[in-house]
Amino acid sequence: MPIMLTTKTKIIATIGPRTNAYKDIKELHSAGMNAARINMSHASHADAITIIESIHRLNKKQSDLFGPIGIILDTQGPEIRTGINKSDIDLQTGDIVNLTIRDDVDVETSSIKINYKGLIKSVEKGSKISIDNGLLNFQVLGKDQENLKCRVLDGGTLGSKRHVNLPGVRIDLPSITKKDLKDINFGIKHNVSFIALSFVRSAKDILTLRSILKRKKSSIKIIAKIENQEGLDNIHEITQAADIVMVARGDLGIETDLADLPNIQRRIMYASAKWGRRSIVATHLLESMIGNPTPTRAEVTDVANAIYEGSDAVMLSGETSIGKYPVQCIKMIKKIASKTENFRTLGYEKFLQDNSDWQNIAKGARDLAARINADAIVIITRSGQTANVVSNTKPFRMPIYAFTNNRDTFHQLSLIGGIQPQFIKSITNQSSTISKIKSILNIEMKAKKSIKFVLIAGIYSASHTDSIQIIST
Repeated sequence: MPIMLTTKTKIIATIGPRTNAYKDIKELHSAGMNAARINMSHASHADAITIIESIHRLNKKQSDLFGPIGIILDTQGPEIRTGINKSDIDLQTGDIVNLTIRDDVDVETSSIKINYKGLIKSVEKGSKISIDNGLLNFQVLGKDQENLKCRVLDGGTLGSKRHVNLPGVRIDLPSITKKDLKDINFGIKHNVSFIALSFVRSAKDILTLRSILKRKKSSIKIIAKIENQEGLDNIHEITQAADIVMVARGDLGIETDLADLPNIQRRIMYASAKWGRRSIVATHLLESMIGNPTPTRAEVTDVANAIYEGSDAVMLSGETSIGKYPVQCIKMIKKIASKTENFRTLGYEKFLQDNSDWQNIAKGARDLAARINADAIVIITRSGQTANVVSNTKPFRMPIYAFTNNRDTFHQLSLIGGIQPQFIKSITNQSSTISKIKSILNIEMKAKKSIKFVLIAGIYSASHTDSIQIIST
């Protein structure tokens, strides 16, 4: 059975308390969700197993109709947090408080505990510290061996275990923590499609994870989350090492100049296009829909801009994990994408650095399809690489169907922009495979009497070089 046509832009939904039941995940998938994110900062392994089993079940039941669901396991990363309070602390702007690395303090009467032993060494007088995603801000006035004397710049209520940001400061913590390693091994065991590595600072972080996957003989794809200035400074080397790059705007908006965030997003999107990697824009896309049934006009424009910049996927967080309207959020993203994709991207794909024979064949297939007014580009792939190189060329208003007989590849195709994944049991015989493809496309495009498509495949060639064919039905 052919898959229902979807938008070129893929939609990622974070699964949380609001959507972790099988029926809720099924509804998100039916509405247009392409991949599900499990945030290991909040989910236990028991939570994750329930979600993963539901998705594996859905991938067997309805992926033929709505496409595959990729599973993203998002690591917590080297996070810094405040301590545990017996009750919330009320902080007023202008208050003088201590941030301490001591363990034996009463946070309600003296100091705010921070769980990072390198805190004192890392910051200097005048440094800014942000807590709770930038809602509480402090300026360092002075320090001793265990304490930072700070002025409250932006007050509010401080709860327990709130996230701490040190803008512009290199954190002396491992890229993959002990908890992350346990979560990564858990993800490998349960056959997730992607691992999102948090707070990536250099290509070395990606290579460390890749070596773990290689030792386990895992084909999981790596998403590099860019969340601070150091990651941004090394964006080109990180992008070349990763499979996918995420503009993680939550921490980026705190760790860098918030007013510069739109330009930072474009820098990352440019790097992804230049090096032929997939891209994701995440955080606050439809934030107002956590509590409201419709988004703001600015949010609609924000989603559209991510698509104009050539993003392969956009990711929802609180909107689908804890919000009141998770399905409506998916439908809204899909509706915005369907309108926006009628216009060309900003053209970053023109700067693609890959001049390999393989990539040039993909460009040739795109240009040929446009010149002969083809109905589609069709790819036959085992690993998904051919789908990636065709996606790099950003064919305009051209459906791209990728056929594979590999289930892992089928699920990973869920995050390649513009690709309509199709699973077929066998692709070993060229004539029978093309016959199956014709049958599926005839159903997909039943309004047309005849269909003409450009086929790109290399799996039938003895020399393993790709070929282009024009095929009509």
